[in-house]
Amino acid sequence: MQVSVETTSNIERRMTIGVPAQEIDQAVQKRLQETARSVRLNGFRPGKVPMSVVKRRFGDSVRQEVVGEAMRDHYIKALQEQDINPAGWPKFEPKTMEEGKDLEFVAIFEVLPDIELGDLSKVEVEKPVAEVTDKDIDTMIDNLRRQQATMKEVKRKSKNKDVLTIDFKGFIDGEEFEGGAAEGHRLTLGSGQMIPGFEKAIVGGKAGEDLDIEVEFPKDYHNEDLAGKPAKFEIKIHKVEEPQLPELDQEFFKKFGIEAEDEAAFREEVKKNMERELKQAVSNKVKNDVVDGLLETTELEIPAALVDQEIDRLRQDAVQRFGGQVDFQQLPKEIFEEQAKRRVKTGLLFQEVVKKNDLKAEPAQVDEKIQEIASTYEQPEEVVAHFTNNPDQKAQIESSVLEDAVVDYVLGQAKVKEKKMKYEEAVQAGQPQR
Repeated sequence: MQVSVETTSNIERRMTIGVPAQEIDQAVQKRLQETARSVRLNGFRPGKVPMSVVKRRFGDSVRQEVVGEAMRDHYIKALQEQDINPAGWPKFEPKTMEEGKDLEFVAIFEVLPDIELGDLSKVEVEKPVAEVTDKDIDTMIDNLRRQQATMKEVKRKSKNKDVLTIDFKGFIDGEEFEGGAAEGHRLTLGSGQMIPGFEKAIVGGKAGEDLDIEVEFPKDYHNEDLAGKPAKFEIKIHKVEEPQLPELDQEFFKKFGIEAEDEAAFREEVKKNMERELKQAVSNKVKNDVVDGLLETTELEIPAALVDQEIDRLRQDAVQRFGGQVDFQQLPKEIFEEQAKRRVKTGLLFQEVVKKNDLKAEPAQVDEKIQEIASTYEQPEEVVAHFTNNPDQKAQIESSVLEDAVVDYVLGQAKVKEKKMKYEEAVQAGQPQR
């Protein structure tokens, strides 16, 4: 087997491989003999079909099969001989495959890029500093009560947190605009569901009233045709409902999986959950900034094969989120491309930091991570056993711990600036990037 490798770019390679004609022809002959023993053709007894007839009928297809298998096998062997690690499956281009001639083909493939990490001291990280206050807990409990509230229709003027059933129709320059109308729409006043000014303008409205309001779309509104434009809405209020909040009793506590004797114990559990959420949000924000910094300071060309693989994973995830109701092929690859590229780049950069600095997921750290996850469940010992006895699940935890080690390493080199935030601001800042 003759092999030559041409570097056509930083990550693309063209490998030309030659295979002796004798090897291919012998494999074709053997396959034809096997075919002759099993093939059934009119006019011939089983196993008695002349080889000339078998070759004429099946020769081309058998040769294509043999050549395909030979290209695959010799490509894998050549990779091992040349000590090359490809990033995905190659594209094969046969150059010669006629009988009696050496098989020559080209395998075009990508390899993982050589990465030269940028100056980590230029990475800038903003770390939220926040705490869970009594007011934050009050707000959270109020939200939980409203999730379980029943509604009572009232005849008074509406106020914040009431639920209104309305019809509305929007106009710009006297013309209705697309998406600006609805009937029987349920709106919680003060929820921020509508554009700024809309909800505030109808506070005080009563059932049966017709209102005309004037508002302005935000300049950064997602629909550029409406952004920054003044609009008029005609509104009909059909119903005003007041939430009837449930009592803070044991029955209410159990709806959220909390066994508490009284309100004080319930508040303590809510506080613990909020503190866990805050800790995770801060961790997410810091990690996002680390990733952004690595991407900004390091030039990186990524293999298209890895991006395509990641796009397929994202498409599969999306299908699952839709409950399997959407066909995989109906989701355009383009909508996942940027997210896929970011994930691939992040993975390669994290791997490079691990390799350059010999980082490891220490067993004690893995056990600590498992214990932390298990502490949020009612039967933590079962969760610990699940991760401990399931190699695939434990490998995921090890990967997470290794990512944390990369973040900690970069933080040791980066410019870290702490910023005081309220609880809600910090949680919002820590929303994972897609």
